[in-house]
Parts: sequence; C-alpha cells; structure tokens
Amino acid sequence: MAIKEIVAKHILTKSNLPDSDFVINPYVGCPHSCIYCYARFMKRFTNHPEEWGKFVDVKINAPELVDKDMNKYKGEHITIGSVTDAYNPVESKYKITMQILERLLPYQPNFDILTKSNLILRDLDMLKKFKNLIVVMSISSLDPAIVKQTEPFASLPAQRLKTLKALHKAGIHTVLFISPIFPYLTDWKVMIKKTKGFVDEYWFENLNLYPSIIGNVIDFLKRQDKDLIIKYLRIYASNSSYWIDLEKKIKAFCKEQGVKGTVYFHHNSTK
Repeated sequence: MAIKEIVAKHILTKSNLPDSDFVINPYVGCPHSCIYCYARFMKRFTNHPEEWGKFVDVKINAPELVDKDMNKYKGEHITIGSVTDAYNPVESKYKITMQILERLLPYQPNFDILTKSNLILRDLDMLKKFKNLIVVMSISSLDPAIVKQTEPFASLPAQRLKTLKALHKAGIHTVLFISPIFPYLTDWKVMIKKTKGFVDEYWFENLNLYPSIIGNVIDFLKRQDKDLIIKYLRIYASNSSYWIDLEKKIKAFCKEQGVKGTVYFHHNSTK
C-alpha cells in the first residue's frame, strides 16, 4: 500500500450526491479495494501509477481547513466519505477524520458519515455530541465469503451489524445502506428483517456496471456460478425492466415491514 502525505487547499467540495450539498473526503484513495468501486474515476485526476485500492493520500492539513470552509458553508448538508472511506485502516494511524470531527463539533452541522468500517466506534463518545448526525453503514451482502471477494479489506458484515447496534444504542440515527445490490446474491430482505430493531432507515443502490469495473465483476461471477454471467447480461440489456421491478418490490416490502426505505437506483425511478 502506497501512503503519501499531501496538503489540501479545501476540505469541503461541492457534492453531486442526492440529499447532500458538500462532501468531505479526508483521504484520496481507499484501501478497501472494493471490486465495484465507482470512485476509480478519481485516478484521472490523481496521476497515481498504482491500481485503485493500492494507494492512499493523507490530507494531512485537512482538520485545519474546517474553520475556513465551514464559515462559508454553515447550514449546508455534508457527507463525509463520498470517494473514500473516512474510517479506512489508514485512519487508525493518522486520525484525520477524528480531528475533523473535533473541529466540526462547535458548528453542529447537518451531516452523514458513509462507511464500511467498525473503526467508527473509536469516536463514539464524540459522535454522540452531534445533534444532526446520520451514520450510514454500507453492506452489499451478509455472506462473509462473498464480502471477502468483493470488499477484501473492509470490515466483515457481522462487525458492521454490531457497529450499527452500538451506534443506535448510543442514540445516533442509523442507516443500513444496502449497496450495491448484486442480483441473485444480495439478500436484502434478510438484511431488513435481521436489522429492524437497530436501524432507523434503509437506503438501496443497484450495482452499476461502469466500464472500469466490468472485468472485476465478471471474474467474481465466474467464481460464484458461471450461469450468473448470462443472467447479468439479461439484466443489463437495454430492454430489461429488472431494476424497475426490483424497486417496486423493495418499496412494497419496506411498507409491509413498516420501515423507511429510500431507493437510489440509477434509472428513471418509479414513484
């Protein structure tokens, strides 16, 4: 893993995410090495020779920039961790995210933290002091064998569920982000039933086959069941209604279970 310390000019960046105005990314790159990671596009701007997932740049001065940026954008909704995991393993040493949170505390921003890591519990005492915080835990499968192949260096599913329980018990608003949904592999109904007692709401995102990840996904499917490749080709055909139909099923199931669910599929969503 190539780790480099860099100096950033700003810590808040305009967001393209739904329901978020600005993002904070304490690091460039992410060592989780998720095979489906959309953030690979960042390499177009970083000039790293290493593969995505094999490098992390540490924004060593990021905490110092919080006061400067927050004075401009106070009151906006912020997401921490849009193209990196703010609690990736490098955070254990550098504590950049922890220092950013310390600087954010007086501002009491409306913000969410998106992560796959149980390391977030290190900062639980501080997180409890925020009044408008949502912690979003992303999980694509409860099967550890699948997760070790698709998200090799992220926390295992059982650790993430335990983390959600601890956060919820501490009074923090929790979201289970079922993302990405791998057709025929992501057990989203089981995930909802298993977490109803300690998850406040559910978000859903489909697997998007960006050109940069198609090879990774096909290799993964070959190791599971070669017949899945044919099924996926049908799903991603231009005339397929798979994701539209699945969105309807998700919404109906959430209503049946009495839980709040928001679908962030990348197509013309059904109402």
